[in-house]
Amino acid sequence: VQLQASGGGLVQAGGSLGLSCAASVRTGDTFSTYATGWFRQALGKERELVAAVSRRGRSTYYSNAVKGRFTISRDNAKNTVFLQMNSLKPEDTAVYYCAANPDTDSVSSASPYWGQGTQVTVSS
Repeated sequence: VQLQASGGGLVQAGGSLGLSCAASVRTGDTFSTYATGWFRQALGKERELVAAVSRRGRSTYYSNAVKGRFTISRDNAKNTVFLQMNSLKPEDTAVYYCAANPDTDSVSSASPYWGQGTQVTVSS
């Protein structure tokens, strides 16, 4: 699977942004067999998982830093996963990456498929 992230940009603190990650799957493959998630990496920091969604979208995970502000969702018919980010804070500034992990309902930094990253900058 190939992943293409989009939707980053510059926003003021308290604002909102929506990220999308479009997946291209090979013939015979199905996006719904991949758990997906969003990671972020701020300058000088390690990459961290912020949100994940299971293959069928039935369960989600959020880091404590974003819980209550971010919402992850997916549309398997459109091979796309979304991250809606509300009440953004300057500390949310980072490059955001989508990732996919086959045949499981979890993602980690060891997931084999990654998008190219999209910059999110939150000004104070």
